Amino acid sequence: MNQLVGERLSIITPKAQTTRHRILGIVNKEDWQIVFSDTPGFIDEPGYELHNAMNVAVLESLEDADVLLILIDATSPALPDALTVALQRFELPIAVVINKVDLVQSTAITAIENHWKETLPSASQFHIVATKGYGLAEVTQYILQGIPEHPPYFPKDQLTDRTERFFVAEIIREKILEQYRQEVPYSVEVEVNAFKEEAKLTRIEAFIYVNRKTQKPIIIGKGGQSIKKLGTAARLAIEEWLQQKVFLELHVKVREKWREDDNVLRQFGYPK
Repeated sequence: MNQLVGERLSIITPKAQTTRHRILGIVNKEDWQIVFSDTPGFIDEPGYELHNAMNVAVLESLEDADVLLILIDATSPALPDALTVALQRFELPIAVVINKVDLVQSTAITAIENHWKETLPSASQFHIVATKGYGLAEVTQYILQGIPEHPPYFPKDQLTDRTERFFVAEIIREKILEQYRQEVPYSVEVEVNAFKEEAKLTRIEAFIYVNRKTQKPIIIGKGGQSIKKLGTAARLAIEEWLQQKVFLELHVKVREKWREDDNVLRQFGYPK
């Protein structure tokens, strides 16, 4: 979606379940508007209420869509069974978009194609390399052929439905995913508590919530080294995104079992 919209809206890491929220990306041209809905990955066996909320975001997106793009990672092509079953009941244009085709052998791509021909016989198929923009023009044309005529849903100068605070929190979470290992990144939620724009500086205060008391010292690190490293990486990325100098202040708080608490999940903006 970042390549199609032309802006860095969705965070990207090599780890699974990086995306937690449904994010809209809006592309405006003179005579058309496409609203992309980037969803979390579907989880076949949810372990927490957080996973259920992420699955709700996926299914709501499917219900709202005029065109479905199923993004397949050619290096790891399996999708959850429950999602595959759900896709089969939709009678709208569906395209299987196979990404990273430059990283696998042609025989592997053929196997993916054959699987989806059997699973969704009516679906179109595309090969792309998202990081290089390869194949995206063809995908865009496919979308334009499938979406109905309708007055624009959003103003022409709008790129997304999310706020700057949301994206700042996502950038911080991206750096947590990159820096920390095992369960810790998945036990963390980030909330921007203060966002103050000044003439030459944006001051940001963010809370990092962890799931257990034992995780707080891991985030902070010995002598505060880990959170200092995190703050530097996040600040530089936020500055690049905002195109302005940033003063970033991070605090770590314990919110035990937040992934299992419906009220806390709603506070963090997850659907139910």
